Amino acid sequence: MQTVRKKVRFTYQDYLLLPYDKRYELIEGDLHRVPAPLTNHQKVSRNLQRILWEFVQKNGLGEVLYAPVDVVLSSEDVVQPDILFIAKERLAILTEKNVRAAPDLVIEILSPSSKEWDLEIKRKLYEKYGVREYWIVDPEAQTVEVLQLTDDGYLAFRVFSRGTKLKSPLLKDFSFPIEAIFG
Repeated sequence: MQTVRKKVRFTYQDYLLLPYDKRYELIEGDLHRVPAPLTNHQKVSRNLQRILWEFVQKNGLGEVLYAPVDVVLSSEDVVQPDILFIAKERLAILTEKNVRAAPDLVIEILSPSSKEWDLEIKRKLYEKYGVREYWIVDPEAQTVEVLQLTDDGYLAFRVFSRGTKLKSPLLKDFSFPIEAIFG
């Protein structure tokens, strides 16, 4: 007699039992360990988070958070974006332990170990759950691609590179020179 093994699907409750000294993400019930980012990744993240936070705070727009923070999109989809923004009218999704729905803006900074993951899997996941704007930051190319959610899915708003100022369709009047994050 042959035994057929059913695929195990993990949930957020299972995820909470994992050790705290490692980072994980849960995608469609599959558990994925997330490696620590490289130092250049962290520098870009710090610079971008500071610029975004100063603008959001000055204008009273909401909240900016950075990894590691759990974003619970469903019981089987939990991610830790590099940086995220939640508009003030949606701050109820922010709890003491996590973010309980799609943020308004998610920023992922590409690393060699996560590039395909961020460009394919997480992009589809953010689109599925309604993240209004998704920025893909490429430290190697020194570019930021801004994607805007439409009824037909993500639409490329623009790719910003050195010599240009990033502008966000979501955050009106937000602008900064790309060089500021890649310093």
